[in-house]
Amino acid sequence: MRFNIFSLPAAVGGLSLLSTIAAADPATTVANQRSSSSESSKDSANVIPGAYVVEWETDVADAPGFYQSLGLEIEHRLDLKYQLFKGASFRIINGSNGVSNGIYGMIAARPEVKSIWPIRTITIPTTKPLYVGKNRTTTSGQFVGVHKRQAEEPDTYTPHVMTQVDKLRAEGYTGKGIRIGIVDSGVDYTHPALGGCFGEGCIVSYGWDLTGDNHFPPNSPEPDADPYDGCVGHGTHVAGIIAAQANELGFTGAAPDVTIGAYRAWGCNSLTTNDILLDAFNAAFEDGSDIISCSAGQYTGWANDPWGIAASRIAAQGVSVIVAPGNSGRSGMFLSASPATGVNVTAAGSVDNTITPLLLTAGFYTVDNATGIREPFGFISGGPEFAENITLPLWSVSNRSESANDACSPLPDSTPDLSSKIVLLRVADTSECYSSTQATNVAAKGGRYLLFYSQSNSSIATIYAYSDGITGVGTVTPAQGATWINLLNQGSNINIHIVDPAAADIRYEAVTNDVSGDLTSLTTAWGPTWEVVSKPQFTAPGGNILATWPMVMGEYSVLSGTSMSTPLIAAIFALVGQARGTTDPVELRNVISSTSRARPWFDGTNVHDILAPVPQQGSGVVQAYDAAHAKTILSVSEISFNDTENFVAQHTFSIRNTGGDAVIYKLGHTKAATAYTFASGSKSASQFPNPTVDDWAELSFSSDAIGISAGSSAEVTVTVVPPRNVNATQLPVYSGLVTIEADNGETHNIPYVGVAGSMKETPVFLEGPEYGTFLGYFNNPTAPNTTFTIPRPGTTPPGNVEYPSIQASLLFGTQMARADVVALSETGLPTTAFFDIESVGFLSGFPEPWVVRRNYRLGFTGELADGTVVPEGTYKIVFSGLRVFGDRGKREDWDFAETVPFVIRYIE
Repeated sequence: MRFNIFSLPAAVGGLSLLSTIAAADPATTVANQRSSSSESSKDSANVIPGAYVVEWETDVADAPGFYQSLGLEIEHRLDLKYQLFKGASFRIINGSNGVSNGIYGMIAARPEVKSIWPIRTITIPTTKPLYVGKNRTTTSGQFVGVHKRQAEEPDTYTPHVMTQVDKLRAEGYTGKGIRIGIVDSGVDYTHPALGGCFGEGCIVSYGWDLTGDNHFPPNSPEPDADPYDGCVGHGTHVAGIIAAQANELGFTGAAPDVTIGAYRAWGCNSLTTNDILLDAFNAAFEDGSDIISCSAGQYTGWANDPWGIAASRIAAQGVSVIVAPGNSGRSGMFLSASPATGVNVTAAGSVDNTITPLLLTAGFYTVDNATGIREPFGFISGGPEFAENITLPLWSVSNRSESANDACSPLPDSTPDLSSKIVLLRVADTSECYSSTQATNVAAKGGRYLLFYSQSNSSIATIYAYSDGITGVGTVTPAQGATWINLLNQGSNINIHIVDPAAADIRYEAVTNDVSGDLTSLTTAWGPTWEVVSKPQFTAPGGNILATWPMVMGEYSVLSGTSMSTPLIAAIFALVGQARGTTDPVELRNVISSTSRARPWFDGTNVHDILAPVPQQGSGVVQAYDAAHAKTILSVSEISFNDTENFVAQHTFSIRNTGGDAVIYKLGHTKAATAYTFASGSKSASQFPNPTVDDWAELSFSSDAIGISAGSSAEVTVTVVPPRNVNATQLPVYSGLVTIEADNGETHNIPYVGVAGSMKETPVFLEGPEYGTFLGYFNNPTAPNTTFTIPRPGTTPPGNVEYPSIQASLLFGTQMARADVVALSETGLPTTAFFDIESVGFLSGFPEPWVVRRNYRLGFTGELADGTVVPEGTYKIVFSGLRVFGDRGKREDWDFAETVPFVIRYIE
C-alpha cells in the first residue's frame, strides 16, 4: 500500500557492536539524549534550519495536533505512517521564541516524541559517464561493433563472468519471481532494454516519484506516481545492471526476469533530504520488495540517523537491503557511508572490471586506397569536436608508438603542410608537456585535425587541445595507434574517414584492464564503522560498467563506483535466493560472504603478496554459483574483535552441513594487510594508501578440524591474539579471514577485523590553529578581542562584510559535536550549563550527532541555532566532541577547544 509520505536522503545506520548490542535498534532515542542538557541532531553543513523528523512514541500521535500544541508556525512536510516508522517531518517557519538552547530540546522533551533528527539536504554527485552513447531521437547513427547475444549463447559479459553469474544463468536462473525496489533517481522505463513501459506486466512494474522534477530543499517535495528518469541517468544505469534485456550491445542484466520497483528519491537537481529517503525505503518495503537496492549514502560511519534506522528495521523484517558504502576510498579508513553501515544492511564494495568498455564515435579508414575495403575504428570526441565529414590522409608525428613527447617541441622545418592531413600523435607524458602544447606545435605547421592515441588502456580519455587553428580532436586506443604506426612504417598510405558526429554510428569496443582489473577499486569506501564492525561485506565489479542510460541522454553509458557494484550484488541476491529457494537476508548474506573470493592488496601501484585489508574488500568478490550450491552454511558473515578497551578475544560460530554426506572441515587463517589509521607523527587520518605494518593477528581454534554429519551443525570458537609489534597511537586495524576447507571441495571464509589500539583514547580534535581549530578572519587566525562589525540578523547586509569565521577540524568520528556560544560580557541571555561551560546557545546546525571526521568553517552572524539574536558584546565559541565509545555524562570523555574572545558590534 502506498501512503502520501515522503522522506529525505540521509545515511542508513551503522552496525552495532557484535559483542554487546548486535541486535540493538540504532535509533537515537530522546531518553538517551536527555542525559546531556540539550543535544540535537543537526548536520551543520547541510541541515535545513528548523526542519526535523520525529518518530512518535505511540501510534495515536497525530501531526496537526502536535503542531498546534507547539504554538509555532509550522510547515508540514511528510506524514510518515508506516508499519516500521510512525512519525512526521516538518519545518518551523519562525524559530525564535526565546528558548535559550533551542527548539530542539523543547520538541525532544515532548512525551509523544520518541526520537528526533534534523532534516538534512543530501547532494547526490552529478553522474558523469566515462563513455556515453547518443540521443538517437535527435541524431542518426546506430550502435556497431558488437554481436547481439542470443538467449542460447553463453553469457560473456565480464562482470557476470567475474562473479559466476554466467554459470547460474546457464542453469536457467534469472531472478524470476523476485521483486527488487530501487531507491535512486528514477528509471527511464521507456528504454527498450528495460521493457519500454511502466506498470503491471512491465519489468518496471511499481514505484513512485517521491520528490518531483523541481524539488529544491528546503521546499517540500512534490511527489507523483511516475518515477521516470530522463535527466539524471543514475537510476536507469542501476536498473540495467539488474535487469536489462538482450540488446544491441550484447549484454543483459544479471537477473533479467526480476520485477523492478522504481522509487525516485531525487530529481533533476540531484538534491534530496533524509526524510524523503526514509519515505522511499519504507514505501519500497510496504510495496512488497524482497530486496532493496540503493546506490546513495552520506559519509558518517555511524548508524543512528532516520535513514539508517529505516534500513536496519527493514532488514530485520526479512528484506535484503543492499547499499553502496561510497567512493571515499582515497580518503582513508572509517568512511563508509550510511545507511550501508546499518545493522544487517549489506555494504557492497567495488572491484574494477577486467575490461574497459568503450562507446566511441565510429569512423573508418582505408589502406593504400584499397577499393571496397573499409576498416572500422572508433574514437573519443575531444575538444574541439570534429564537426563535419572529413576524408584526409593520416600523418604521424613519430614513427614510434611508444614515443613519450610527440610534438612537445616545435616540429622540424622538414614537416609538410599539415592543413590537409589528419595528424596522429601519442598523448605525451605530463612530465614532458600537455596536449595544448602538442596542439599548438601542430597548428604552427598548418595542422587542423588531431587524433591522439593514449599511452595505455587505463588512460583512454577525452583530450581537450584548444589552440588557434585546431578544429577537430579525438582519441583512439593504444592498439589502434600502434596499428597505424606499423602500417605507416611499412610505407602504406592511410586515409581516415571521419563522419559528421550528428550522423556517425557509435562503435563499441572493449580493451583489457591490465592495471586494476579484478582488484579492489581504489575509490571504494573503507570501513570499519566507528563501532569497529566490518564494512563492506563483500565486493562486485563496479569499476567501468556498461549499462543502460536514459534514451534522451544516450541510451547506454559506462560508469564507475560502488553505485554499480550495489545493484549487481542485489541481482546476485535474487539469483542465489531463487536457486536456494529462500529470500532470508541473513542466510543469503552469510553464504554469499563465506563463498566470496578474496583479492590481494593493491596500493594503486603494486600488487602485494597478502590479502587486501578486510575494511577495504570485506570477504572479497562474490561468487554467485558457489553461493547458490554451497552445502555449508555459517552462522555469521563477519567477526569483530573490537578495539583494546572493548576487546572480545573469543567468538563462537556454527557450521551447518546441509548436504547428504558427512563432511570434515579444517579450520585455518589467512592474514590480510594491517593498516594504520594515522601516519607516523601525524594527527590527521592517513589518505590512501594507508601505511601498513608487517605484523598480524594470530588465531587459534577450539578444534583445528571437525567432522559434521549430514544435516547437523557444530560450533567452533576462535580466539585472537592481536598484533603486538605495532604503534597503538597510530590506531592499527588488523584483519584477515578465518578459512574453512571442507573435504567435499568447498572452501568458506569469515572475514574478521579488530583495532590494536583504543578508539576512546583517540582525540576527536586538538586545540590550536596548527590543528585547524581557531577563530578566523579571512581564513587566518585572529588576534584576541578582535571586533567584528556586522549587520544585525534579519537586515540586508552591505557588501564586503567579514563575519567571525569559526573553524574546527575533526580528526576522528564523534558521537556528538557541540559548538556552544559563551558570553564573556553581560548579555541578559539565559544560560545552560554544560559541565563548566555556561552556554547561551549553539551555533546554527549544532549540536550534531554521529559525525564523521570533517572540517568545519562556520560564519557567526550573531544568530543562534534557535533564532535568538545575541546582543552586542564579547563572546567565544567552545567546540566539544564526545569520543568514540565515550560516556556523554563524563567530562573526561569529551574533547574541548575554544576560540579566542571576539567582539560583536552591529551596523546601525
